[in-house]
Amino acid sequence: MKELREQILKVIYEHKLPDGIVRVRAKVLSPEEAIGNPEHNDYPIQKGRERLMQAEYDGAQGVAFTDMFGNYEGSLYEIINMELNNNFRRAIFVATINAVLCRLGLIDKTGHCKDAGPVDCQKQVVEFIKQRFENPKIFMIGLQPRLLEALSDKFEIRVTDLDKSNIGKEINRVIVESLETTEKNLKWCSLIFATGSTFVNETYQQLITTGKPAIFYGVTGAGPVYLMNQKRYCPEGVQRKRGE
Repeated sequence: MKELREQILKVIYEHKLPDGIVRVRAKVLSPEEAIGNPEHNDYPIQKGRERLMQAEYDGAQGVAFTDMFGNYEGSLYEIINMELNNNFRRAIFVATINAVLCRLGLIDKTGHCKDAGPVDCQKQVVEFIKQRFENPKIFMIGLQPRLLEALSDKFEIRVTDLDKSNIGKEINRVIVESLETTEKNLKWCSLIFATGSTFVNETYQQLITTGKPAIFYGVTGAGPVYLMNQKRYCPEGVQRKRGE
């Protein structure tokens, strides 16, 4: 996370953002607040294992998925300089990055899509991949059922997930694998398609150092992807600024 801290500090100093007057508040969103009422009920946030932490900075909001969640309040500089020794702290840190960069207009779509959003996202992903990579072998890290269904219809794909209850599940002829297969799958693939939550659990470094192209999907990675000059897929994310 050292690179992320250095990059966000550069942005803060460049824009002379204040500390002490504006507070960053992080709270846990319920599944309904985060994703609304989609027609499917198999998303991770609905299962209770993960929640969205939401940070607000000067009217702009940013979120981060995490399996360690709770409420927090602190100043901007306190959060940016905090010790990032678990997923709870890293989620606060990442959500704050997202809120700050959203406030500055450097990123958008920092709010999770709701209701029909996940299905609308699913409908666009194949064309997004084809236009950029033609026919890649995809390693998906972090199960998003709708995206896997769409991608597995058109591409060779393998998927791993942290949730033990998903391991061994078959989705559209693809078996969800455990993290133990990560190295093998990184060698096999020509494209990495990873959840932005890898910036919270600190596994992103292993992915971006492979030299292979990577795309991070979802709202969590909005700010980190910008700071690390990576690619992001999140067509249905919503803007989270003052008054929205």
